[in-house]
Amino acid sequence: MRILVVEDDMLLGDGIKAGLAQAGYSIDWVKDGVSADLALKDTRYDAVVLDLGLPRLAGLEVLKRLRERANAVPVLILTARDTIEDRVTGLDSGADDYVLKPFDLHELGARLRALLRRAAGQAAPRLTVGELELDAAAHEVKYNGQTLDLSPREFALLHALMLNAGRVLTREQLSERLYAWGDEIESNAIDVHIHHLRRKISPDCIRTLRGVGYLMPRELHG
Repeated sequence: MRILVVEDDMLLGDGIKAGLAQAGYSIDWVKDGVSADLALKDTRYDAVVLDLGLPRLAGLEVLKRLRERANAVPVLILTARDTIEDRVTGLDSGADDYVLKPFDLHELGARLRALLRRAAGQAAPRLTVGELELDAAAHEVKYNGQTLDLSPREFALLHALMLNAGRVLTREQLSERLYAWGDEIESNAIDVHIHHLRRKISPDCIRTLRGVGYLMPRELHG
């Protein structure tokens, strides 16, 4: 999952980036509203963590422009503004959730997982496709009751495929979810990760539609 973090406080932004990266997310971090607006025009994100008190362009204006472009990416607002009026304004402007500073990184991670589930139409905290189960909070995957040993990239790729079970994802869409700015990407990286997942789960857990992309079936049996 690829997340855009918009935070001008260097210490806080670095902490959020490190914490979310450790949880397996690919993170792009910008420090002002104009850069955030440009990033959201050019890149597809799974969620946005947005500070309100930004230089160059206010966070609420970034959010307003995002929604005016009919971009429905989940947005989690970070702010020190703790009045009810401020919270109502943020939510009515198109935010999906609100976290007050200071906050705990574990809570931030939990709220992001909830936003990602809702955006994918998933209500349960665990993703299940047939005999395959993924627990994003515990960073754990089980197949036929057996825990799988996955690399961070393999976990992120599997997470994206399970969230979109029954839908085709292109190579470009998968690359966008797995890699942040500056990451080195081998031309066959997605193919290698998919090969490893098939070997660890089952050969038919991911289907290749030549010239189109990759598909995880809605039903998967051991």
